[in-house]
Amino acid sequence: MPVSHVSRASVAGLLLVLSPVVSAHAQTPSPPVLKAETCSLDGLMDSIRRGLGSKSEAYRGYLRALLRETAVTLPEAQLRDAFARERDPAMVEHLAAALVARTDRGLESSALDAVRERALGDADPAVRAATVRAMRRSSAIERTGDMYERLMRDASPDVRREAATNLIEDNQFVYSGHHGPAADAAVAAAVGSTDASLTARILGTVSTEAISADSQARLQRMLRGGDSSVRAAAVTALGGVPASGMKSSRESLLAMYREEEDPEVRKAILQSIARLGFSGAVPDLQRLREVDPRLAPEVDAWTRVLGMGLQEWSLLLREKQRLSQAR
Repeated sequence: MPVSHVSRASVAGLLLVLSPVVSAHAQTPSPPVLKAETCSLDGLMDSIRRGLGSKSEAYRGYLRALLRETAVTLPEAQLRDAFARERDPAMVEHLAAALVARTDRGLESSALDAVRERALGDADPAVRAATVRAMRRSSAIERTGDMYERLMRDASPDVRREAATNLIEDNQFVYSGHHGPAADAAVAAAVGSTDASLTARILGTVSTEAISADSQARLQRMLRGGDSSVRAAAVTALGGVPASGMKSSRESLLAMYREEEDPEVRKAILQSIARLGFSGAVPDLQRLREVDPRLAPEVDAWTRVLGMGLQEWSLLLREKQRLSQAR
């Protein structure tokens, strides 16, 4: 077969094969033109509302974070209006957290003021609790005056529990126990609380290494309280006071030990005396050994641990716990 004929045949076949592809390509519509759109608060809230029903905690967390991050770009008035209108506690919490985020990032304090007012004054206890929860691990504790003292007297136990958790977690995770005003606010709220179990929970957990002399005096007055769990928690709190208050705390605890009848409170006193003095507390502990023979092994354990020369309280406490478990 002549070469020219083969070439013409080959080209013709190739065109037959490619013709559908070329035709399809010619018929493919042009891609849509992208248009810039402004993020809508209503649209974002609708997405969050739908997302609350998701079984994925990661997705729900993403939506919470998204609203917080978007809050700084949204008009404050629009965000506050949405917060004021919302009645669903879950959505109230999201919107309140967004307003708190604005204040934490250096924007207007009026955003946090709106959250404070609703936490204290909303008629629905579920909404009040959700609003309080939205302030967790933020700077609200030092920007809201006596709010936490009032919340600890709220008629709703849920509100009181959320407030107590905020006080504890803010001191631990936001201030690492080093901010005196935050610790003072926690002590004031605990002292004014109508719920003994929450008072004990706060005082037994919050760091008191930076509290004021006034807060220390409040704690010392609680040593004569009627609830043993509160007395024990106040004792624990006094064991961690600043150096300027150690002498007064130690004297109060030594006097209390001889009068106290509850053995658990007495154990707390021994621990706080050890914490206040380290190895220097050994003579005081030995003098207390005969006051309550039931606790002589406790005194001996502390004396042994303090003689190890450890210079960090966490290490001393760990060794004491190890000895207690071995008994």
